[in-house]
Amino acid sequence: MKEAMLYVSLGEGKVRCNLCSHRCTISPSKRGLCGVRENQDGTLYSLVYGRAISLNVDPIEKKPIFHLLPGSRSFSIAAVGCNFRCLQCQNHEISQMPSDEGRIEGSSVLPSKIVSLAKEHGCRSISYTYTEPTIYFEYAYETAVLAKKEGIKNIFVTNGYMTEEALETIRPCLDGANVDLKSFQERFYKEVCRARLGPVLENLTRMRQMGIWVEITTLVIPTLNDSDSEFEEIARFIGTLGPEVPWHVSAFYPTYQMLNLPRTPAATLFRAREIGLKAGLRYVYCGNLREEKGEDTFCPSCGRRVIQRSGFRIVRNDVVRGACRSCHGKIDGIWDSE
Repeated sequence: MKEAMLYVSLGEGKVRCNLCSHRCTISPSKRGLCGVRENQDGTLYSLVYGRAISLNVDPIEKKPIFHLLPGSRSFSIAAVGCNFRCLQCQNHEISQMPSDEGRIEGSSVLPSKIVSLAKEHGCRSISYTYTEPTIYFEYAYETAVLAKKEGIKNIFVTNGYMTEEALETIRPCLDGANVDLKSFQERFYKEVCRARLGPVLENLTRMRQMGIWVEITTLVIPTLNDSDSEFEEIARFIGTLGPEVPWHVSAFYPTYQMLNLPRTPAATLFRAREIGLKAGLRYVYCGNLREEKGEDTFCPSCGRRVIQRSGFRIVRNDVVRGACRSCHGKIDGIWDSE
């Protein structure tokens, strides 16, 4: 166990956790909503520090991150737990383990070991992913500090529900983030995720102001968040962040506690893509489809395809020092300098 960061004592043994936007008040011997931060005699502890439930070498495109060193490897880590209770969670076996099963599992892997493994496998970034990196913040933060010193980039794949304090703390080490914008309805966040929409929108704005490279993913669920009006609202909001922010619209499949809805039709994602492009967004991608369409990158200046993808593999890359090989127009993102 490790004493938690970002909490305050409230008296009578209670503490308030200031790590995520739930800001849980936690009584002695109790845990926060995430299930992995426990108050022991007035001191808040992380129960998952150094306890990795998953370690993998992934293509960075799997996050999905398409505009930060595309084609490179990202060393991916996770600990159990989450501060959301999404009914459609695709990684519920590990994200909901503390709440559903009352268990906290993981192998002992310290931050220094994660960085050395990333270097050993030729990974140019470390992705804190699969569950919610905010709730294993101490683990992610210490790893990120070490990675930064070694020239390895750090990426959060996150629901975007951290506090401003947490974001300010990780800011010097955080190069990129893929943030789930699950819906543009407060009701959806309340009923499906047990959270609120507002903090997510605020943090997306903050990340952009901080200079963190941001990509956004929306899992499109039939009948719940697949209307044209909702796609238009999301696209307009992304436009306020900047038309260069990539939007990934991804297909839902029945899982966890949402088995009663069908898989998302490809046509729905293509419709969302057209709405995003019409709203002025430069890069809109369709993911989690059986067919390989909608994941190529096109130059916003000349319209040529500059990155061709097959699954998580890059077939052709015509981005040279951040520009289109053909017209030399800018392709937004973080690229190799060569």
